[in-house]
This record gives sequence, structure tokens and C-alpha cells, in this order.
Amino acid sequence: MHTRTRQSGRLLAAALFIAGTCQVCAPLAARAADYTFAVEPSYRPDRAAEIYKPLLDYLDKATGHHFVLVTSRNYHFYWRDIHSVTKTAFALDEAHFADYRIVHDNYVPLVRAAEPTSYSLVTSDAELGGKGPQLLVGHSIITMPSPSLGYVLLLEMYSNPVSQPDIRSTAGAWRDAIDSVFGGDDDAAIIPTWLKNQYPNLITVKTTRQFAGTCVTASADVPEEVRQKVKDALLKLDTDEQTAKLLIELGVSKFVPATPKDYEGNEKLLKAYLGY
Repeated sequence: MHTRTRQSGRLLAAALFIAGTCQVCAPLAARAADYTFAVEPSYRPDRAAEIYKPLLDYLDKATGHHFVLVTSRNYHFYWRDIHSVTKTAFALDEAHFADYRIVHDNYVPLVRAAEPTSYSLVTSDAELGGKGPQLLVGHSIITMPSPSLGYVLLLEMYSNPVSQPDIRSTAGAWRDAIDSVFGGDDDAAIIPTWLKNQYPNLITVKTTRQFAGTCVTASADVPEEVRQKVKDALLKLDTDEQTAKLLIELGVSKFVPATPKDYEGNEKLLKAYLGY
């Protein structure tokens, strides 16, 4: 009899302990969650982890949630990952990828860079610069792999299949392409215009049309409350001292609200690429 009573008491105590633990854990689970944040492979993965760490730390603190950086080996893998069954919660994309996510995967645009995006075909050779892209036919042009926006726009400049430059999509980062030009390994490169503006010795051959700035989108599966917290935090990003270097590195002065209209039609740039 006493044994049964003691056993019942122990079971009751255990049940109360578990119930109490669940009550403590439940609010914690409600307050915090892990969210993936994908970025284009415009930097090598180790460098990307270093560059974007202040952003993720800032979002952790501002929202009460935890953000995990997702990188891809290169743009081929990034394009593949966009089509994977497991979708990232948030993404930082150029216009064509952002619009693709909005149109095909029901992503919600949150903010965009205040500055528009364009790309510049550049060289360090005065004899090749300023005279139009056709003068580079037969010369080497380095870019990042397809379907990066730079690669896509470069192909637009050379629509004639029998009049082509030697396009080398081997750069591991946009800055690597610049180094290749200055080092004499390639005659020209296509790079973001904001990055070109940091190198006065580069000569512009041609600058592309403009697109809405780099966009942060969120999966529709992310709770609206969390999406709003992230949006509010990003709109204040330029006021945070710890993330100032990130904005400089990305060529962004600040983020402003984004809408689907800002990117409408840009996903069509990806039609020629496998997986569209």
C-alpha cells in the first residue's frame, strides 16, 4: 500500500515537472525561431560568412529570432537551390532573382536598396575603352557564372552568335574580375556599376540599363509578424554603426520599402536558362 502511494506520488511529481517545463519552454519557442537567409554567391562562401555576420547579428537582436546564412558554391548552384523543395525563409537578390521568387514562389518583397542597379563593361586598356562593346569581339571578358545578372546582361550585348568575345565565366567574386583585368589575364570585365565607381583607373565600355536595387524577399510561409519585424529592422539598418561597413561593401546607402511592381518583368531575363 505504501509502495503504491510512493510510486503514485513520484509519478504525479514527474507529471507536474514535465508540465511545468513545457509551460516554461512554450513561451521561448513562441519568442524565437531559426530562419534561413540566402544571399547570392557574389562572394566566396568564407568571405560571405564574414561580410554578412553583422547583418545576421543585427537581425537576431532586432527581431528576437535567429538567422542562419545560406550560401551557394556559385551561381549555377544558386539557381538550382532556388528550385529546391526546401525554400529559404529570406533572400537577398538582384532584380531577376527577386522577381522570379515573387512570381513563381509567392515570395513577399520587403525592402530594396535605395540605389538602382546597373552593370558596366570595363577595361583598363585605353584603346578598348569608350568605343562600344563590339570592339571587344575576339577579346576575353571575365564575369561571374550564369545566371548572375552581370552574365545575363553581358550576353544581351552580344546577340550575334558569329560575333562574340571570349566570355570567361570563372570569377569567384566581382572583385576577382577586376583583379583579373588589372593583372592582364583578361581584357575586360562586367561588374556592378557601384563597384566600378571605386576604381578610377577602369575605363567604361558600356553601362547597362538600370534595375530596382537589390531586394530582400520573404517566403509567404514566414509569419507576417516576423516579416514585419525584419522589414522594420532593415529600414533602420543605416542607423546601426555595426552594419555600416556591410552597406558600404554592398554599395548601398540604405534600404527602402519594396513592392512587386518594382521588379515586374525582370524574371523574364531567366527564361533562357535551364530550370526556368
